[in-house]
Amino acid sequence: MRQYSSISGIRLLLPSEKARNQFQNTLFLFLTCLSFFVTNHAQALPTFARQTGQSCVACHAGGQFPELTPYGRIFKLTGYTIGTQGNPFSGLVLAEVTQNKNNIDSATGTIVTQNNTPIIPTGSVFIAGKLTDNIGGFAQITYNVYDHQDTASPPQWRGRLVSDNTDLRYVNRSLDSNNDLILGITVNNNPSVQDVWNSSPGWNFPYVSSSGGGTAYSLPKPILERGFGSPAAGVGGYVFWNKSLYAEITGYQTANGFWKFLSQGYKMGSAAEAGSPLVYSQGISPYARVAYSHEWKDQNAMIGLIGMNANIYPVDSNNLPAFGPVVHYNDKGIDGQYQYLLEPHTFTSQVRYVRETINDDTAQAYANSDTLNSIFTKVTYVYRNQYGANIAYRKITGSSDSGAYPTLLQNPTASSYSTSARNSPNTKLWTPEVFWLPLQNLRIGLQYNLYTEYLGAASNYDGYKRNASDNNSAYLYAWVAF
Repeated sequence: MRQYSSISGIRLLLPSEKARNQFQNTLFLFLTCLSFFVTNHAQALPTFARQTGQSCVACHAGGQFPELTPYGRIFKLTGYTIGTQGNPFSGLVLAEVTQNKNNIDSATGTIVTQNNTPIIPTGSVFIAGKLTDNIGGFAQITYNVYDHQDTASPPQWRGRLVSDNTDLRYVNRSLDSNNDLILGITVNNNPSVQDVWNSSPGWNFPYVSSSGGGTAYSLPKPILERGFGSPAAGVGGYVFWNKSLYAEITGYQTANGFWKFLSQGYKMGSAAEAGSPLVYSQGISPYARVAYSHEWKDQNAMIGLIGMNANIYPVDSNNLPAFGPVVHYNDKGIDGQYQYLLEPHTFTSQVRYVRETINDDTAQAYANSDTLNSIFTKVTYVYRNQYGANIAYRKITGSSDSGAYPTLLQNPTASSYSTSARNSPNTKLWTPEVFWLPLQNLRIGLQYNLYTEYLGAASNYDGYKRNASDNNSAYLYAWVAF
């Protein structure tokens, strides 16, 4: 007889009384960790709030970081230079507990060892803020506790300190009674991390994801949405005119040599560290962005186009680049955002569509010339900058390909994994979330991932009787910035 437990109105499927007790115990430990964060960091403010003298809600819609308001967008586009120089250091810590509906793979092995266990999977240090009146930026350095598994038997998790999102800018702004012109140069390591709208891939929902989710990182996505797979080195220029018209072009390449500071912790040639290989591109990969934004009263809206071409070398079994034929990715997309910001209500919505064409000259990753289509939409409501809810929907469709779409539900004690029985990327995912902001720099959230289709089917998608709904997961987190 199956039993159920309820948290914040979301029903969690538990197989037994023992499992229910285990989850309740882990929840207690999770809240104990949370109380530590609140006690020690409640009065601290992140770097940008200290620099500008503004509260977090001035830059972040409803206080839900990293979602930006019009003021937050101008702050970023002017190179993080508004305000006065101060302490450039801040930090971020994430605590979480995840319950996967079915954490056993087709080989009766455990999919994720962190299931039902409270963990602190990641922490970041930021060096950010104003350097001069024209130069500013931020650099994020992150330690991932569950970065990769070693070659021991059974494999053990290993941590890694890596370069994370980085965005450095030089900006000039010309402002008079008729024109407001911002011209900028950006150096960054993740396509669209420099973008200021949360409909773009770099900063879109979910703003935090489970480290213990069975399929958290195995969704088929266009390269524009998943990035290069590791930090790249990008240099580009942009213009923003009269708070309306935005245009940018940035070129990306492998972040090695001179650009190695953008990809610290990522390297090639170590099969034991397969979790963080450096990705090699052939030449420069261009990224382009145009958008039109309009503000009126307490509302603002944006519609834009986004695109990228990338040619990526495959790697061999030792994670060394196999120079020669490449995989060609061509992405084109359209996106939009709407915001209503008037106390005590905040409402935001985003939508994005990306179509990718793939041609694999290596004939290794893809058996055919493929297409991949991604639809993403999300709405958010926040009351009094404290109580909020998100709901997002993601749909992936594309060509069937016998070599491209493994489930990646790896059994840690085995060397094999199951594949999509239909060789299909088609996936549908709903992600509702409720969250609470007891402090302006602390968010507590409960997220649920609900799959109605995964890799081509709602049931028995892998040929081993695993259903899409078996990948469902409940995710409780506390995210604190200090």
